[in-house]
Amino acid sequence: MRNYILAPSLLAADFGNLQNAVKLIKEKNAEFVHIDVMDGNFVPELSFGQPVVKSIRPLSDLVFDVHLMVQNPERQIESFVNAGADYITFHYESESSLDVISIANKIKGFNKKVGLSIKPKTPVSQIEHLLEHFDLILVMTVEPGFGGQSIILECLEKVKELVKIRSEKNLNYKISVDGGINEKTIELAINAGSDVIVSGSAFFSGRL
Repeated sequence: MRNYILAPSLLAADFGNLQNAVKLIKEKNAEFVHIDVMDGNFVPELSFGQPVVKSIRPLSDLVFDVHLMVQNPERQIESFVNAGADYITFHYESESSLDVISIANKIKGFNKKVGLSIKPKTPVSQIEHLLEHFDLILVMTVEPGFGGQSIILECLEKVKELVKIRSEKNLNYKISVDGGINEKTIELAINAGSDVIVSGSAFFSGRL
């Protein structure tokens, strides 16, 4: 298989012992810690806030990729920067007072990497004109907001599309996939061209 970056998702960790979860991520030679932030609005559930990120930041020198599944990502940027985020990834579909490029520039203004995420029903064609502004494109391979779902295999075609566009336009973004990645599907995601593999349930259950 191609080389890839493993990004375990803390959403599937034991919330009562995040210190051990972060330690396990390091021991398994992962490079990213994927932190899902859910506001109960953009998605139905609630998850981590800034205090949790701040509390685990001293435990690890790994890359913290904060995935904002929230309606107004621009309101959360500075506080997650201060909490210790390295990447801040927000959703193209979120409702915001700012346009996508303005949000990206706000994140870059704090000298952080910026990612853009798309839901399963959002085609790559809708974001193609924006790709040059991003360090990472996160393809959701399940509907965001819930762990433990099965991968939507059709979404891997978006990964292939993004690989093609990146090559043709000489862009530099990483391609990440999130949702339903386990010991049976990881090879499919990597072979499609994914650079960053987000895995929650499979990683913390020891299957990946």
